[in-house]
Amino acid sequence: MHLALYGGSFDPPHNGHLALCLFAAELLRVDRLIISVSNNPFKGRYLAADVHRKRMAQLLADELGSVGICTEVSGWELENRQPSFTIDLVRYIRSVYSPDSLTLLIGEDSFREITSWKSWQSLFSLCRVAVFGRSSGWDTGPTEVFPPDSIRFIEFDSPHSSTTVRHALAAGLPVGALLPSSVRHYIAAHGLYRTA
Repeated sequence: MHLALYGGSFDPPHNGHLALCLFAAELLRVDRLIISVSNNPFKGRYLAADVHRKRMAQLLADELGSVGICTEVSGWELENRQPSFTIDLVRYIRSVYSPDSLTLLIGEDSFREITSWKSWQSLFSLCRVAVFGRSSGWDTGPTEVFPPDSIRFIEFDSPHSSTTVRHALAAGLPVGALLPSSVRHYIAAHGLYRTA
């Protein structure tokens, strides 16, 4: 079984997340995708409560499931109630699923910081890394520090970000093109990301 792991704050999940997952599942021939809702120790507080972020991630997973991509949401990072690190998450996922192969899906911005991650050298003995970013932006630094064939760079450019989505929601702007409809309805029903 080829398992892919995609972690993030999902505050909120948007169409860029959806497109990346669809693209990764097809391109990398993923058998199962795990979406992990994070407690990133390098980020400040999240605007939506953990319960909402996890529920919205589940709605994202349901969207993927509706087109035949086997997707699950992991709340392990949230349940730990302490800052989580990628290496710990990867070890946990391997212990639970025992995949034949595991690919970690990350964005170009995260990859630029990978050598500052906890135990980052050990990561490559546990998984491969697929990095999604703009082809014009591949300033990856010296790749010789990484094991051969451990990283795959994939051209993927999404105009969406959770920050821009939150700003649009707070300003009362239309977000139909930015969010899966189920996530948009959930946000409206729970009054998330409003400034007043």
